[in-house]
Amino acid sequence: MRRTALVPALLALTLGATLPGRADPLPAPAYGPELEGFDYPFPVERFTFTSQRQPLQMAYLDVAPAHPNGRTAVLLHGKNFCAATWDSQIRALTGAGYRVVAPDQIGFCKSSKPAAYQFTFRQLAENTHALLTKLGVERPVIVGHSTGGMLAAHYALLYPKEVAQLVMVNPIGLEDWAAKGLPPVSVEQWYQRDLKTSAETIRAYETATYYAGQWEARYEPWVEMLAGLYRGPGKEAVAWDSALLYDMIVTQPVVYRFPQIGVPTLLMIGQKDNTAIGKDLVPPEMRGQLGRYPELGRAAAKAIPGARLVEFPDSGHAPQMSEPEAFNRALIEGLDSAPSSRTK
Repeated sequence: MRRTALVPALLALTLGATLPGRADPLPAPAYGPELEGFDYPFPVERFTFTSQRQPLQMAYLDVAPAHPNGRTAVLLHGKNFCAATWDSQIRALTGAGYRVVAPDQIGFCKSSKPAAYQFTFRQLAENTHALLTKLGVERPVIVGHSTGGMLAAHYALLYPKEVAQLVMVNPIGLEDWAAKGLPPVSVEQWYQRDLKTSAETIRAYETATYYAGQWEARYEPWVEMLAGLYRGPGKEAVAWDSALLYDMIVTQPVVYRFPQIGVPTLLMIGQKDNTAIGKDLVPPEMRGQLGRYPELGRAAAKAIPGARLVEFPDSGHAPQMSEPEAFNRALIEGLDSAPSSRTK
């Protein structure tokens, strides 16, 4: 089923409706461990490579503009997102002349789910760099959201001469949760928590954190995209890699390295974000001190040399999803006005 057909079907399911000619509600979709059965809005390509002594494949989108400006934007998705969720940004950026490359990182979405893999931000950055080298991409703009924002920061730190600009959209890693009260959580504990994932838990979490309490039906296909992975035959593999990734995120905060970032940086921060992984495990008196993005975004802008900050007062963790037109406009203006753009 193509995504154009999938979207109304999922919306009908969400609203408790039936398709014309059917008396029974639509069944909830179930997808394979590499999101088999869920179509992306652009053709999916595959990068095969060897990492940590095992063959892997990284799915990615590579979308060309009609009128190239000579620049490439690389879009790095967050923990509960995929390359496909950049749909609006891909269309806006290619419309402005950018070539866009959007990978699914190893462990996510349509890419490999290895059972044994040392997930580190450095490793994911190296994987991404290998993909871009294969594609012949030089000095791209690196745009990362949420966990992808942490990855983007690490990428800029690892390859400073190969990054034209860095954009972080509500990145996590702006604070050290363990230092602020998050107790040790084993990979097995993360795994058991993740096995309980459902459309209902995803929707409730995203409403509270991503969308500032305001749910809209247009978000539903992306909920079902994730929930379908947990209904499918690869549920355990998906949950296990997710657990490994949670461990990576919690144990590798990037905030301490912000002063070392040496590329032009744009921070785009939804002000109603309150994201803090494992917040429910923190002592109650500390929970209100975590995920305070208005403060965290401004502190990050001060810590990163020369960083610029754009704030979205009415958005939560995903301003690119909740107000895509305003976000896309600010993103393209931010890229066009950066020093590297003017001197290129």
